Amino acid sequence: MKLKNKSSFGNIYWERSKKLMPGGNMFLSKRPERFLPGKWPTYYKKSKGCYVYDLKNKKYVDMLMGIGTNILGYSQPAVNRSVIKAVKNGTMSTLNSLEEQMLAKELIKMHKWAGLAKFARTGGEANAIAIRIARAFNKKYKIAICGYHGWHDWYLSTNLNNEKNLNNHLLPGLKPEGVPKILKNSVFTFSYNNFEQLLNITKKHNLSAIMMEVSRNYHPKNNFLKKIRKLASKKKIVLIFDECTSGFRQTFGGLHKYFKVNPDIAIFGKSLGNGHPITAIIGRRKIMNSAQLSFISSTFWSEKVGYVAALETLKQMKKYKSWKKITHTGNEIKKHWKFLSKKHNLNLKIIGIAAICSFDFESKYSRQYITYITQEMLRNGYLANNSVYVCIMHNKNILKKYYFILDKCFKNIKKCENKKLKIKKLLKSPSNIQDFVRLN
Repeated sequence: MKLKNKSSFGNIYWERSKKLMPGGNMFLSKRPERFLPGKWPTYYKKSKGCYVYDLKNKKYVDMLMGIGTNILGYSQPAVNRSVIKAVKNGTMSTLNSLEEQMLAKELIKMHKWAGLAKFARTGGEANAIAIRIARAFNKKYKIAICGYHGWHDWYLSTNLNNEKNLNNHLLPGLKPEGVPKILKNSVFTFSYNNFEQLLNITKKHNLSAIMMEVSRNYHPKNNFLKKIRKLASKKKIVLIFDECTSGFRQTFGGLHKYFKVNPDIAIFGKSLGNGHPITAIIGRRKIMNSAQLSFISSTFWSEKVGYVAALETLKQMKKYKSWKKITHTGNEIKKHWKFLSKKHNLNLKIIGIAAICSFDFESKYSRQYITYITQEMLRNGYLANNSVYVCIMHNKNILKKYYFILDKCFKNIKKCENKKLKIKKLLKSPSNIQDFVRLN
């Protein structure tokens, strides 16, 4: 495919894709309107290390790394070799791949509390599988959630109760269109570190499962996770930790190992295959065995590449101690954000575990400021906004230039706060879109 309009940075094809596929066919968090409307490159030709090349071969440093899929960097050589070998030998057949068994053993070995595993290809699938297993196990159906857990009916049904329920779980403005209204009052949200809110839900409803992220923006306070573990055990509720995002970032395995609280089921995705689709559901033997009571099956769950990529990814993570490296880098980034905010006297809110951290301005113009930062980063060859998904390829030289660009941005933002500049004059595009809206 030849690029007809080289100045478009791929947006001509994005506009075309929305006419062929509703909203485009990408992950919501990758939509260009969420970064820099009309200017974001959108499509890529090549990725290597922490670099991405757009359709006209312009090279960018990627600070977002596929929204967290590639801790080892893009096209990691050892992972590539394993995958290419698997492709040459055939990735599918009437028989299964032995690597699925090998991967199950590896994951159970690093999580002593678990006894069995199941596999899928996406985070949404894995979450749905975990919920199905929990419901099959205790013959109950109501769920309490805290976090983002995918696109399936069971999850979105909480917005049938109130369309603002998912506002604090990464999906503001979402209307539950297409979700059967009979699912109303089957799923309930609670806020992180608000144990009393969850306790009240359990008093009113006989829950099958508590599905939650171990930590996303904040660390647990006042023994939050331990209280939930105790509550779940007491009321015979299946505790599910969704570690699709947090897994393998601060520990070799789940983040729950860091906080020393074991779930009944844990889910891993994103970074497990270093860019190749693979997700895992591991859990206690007596609960996971309930999978045999229900129909849980898919043709491509036995495809070989995901397992091969995951096994090699785990080897390379061990080799480089990747979780230690990205945690150190992330902490350095957070320190520098704090330094720049003090230097320019800006009120900055910094959140997230080290390897997936972000910041926000305590200002009514926050969205415009973040759009401006994205604009200036892009102009200087960086794919970046107010978040960073750290990979082991983010070295000191890359970060040095990143801080330099950010310093200049903060300087102008301070001028805007002091009314010496107008942010509208600095922006070359509309502000980014964070709410859930139609984008075609």
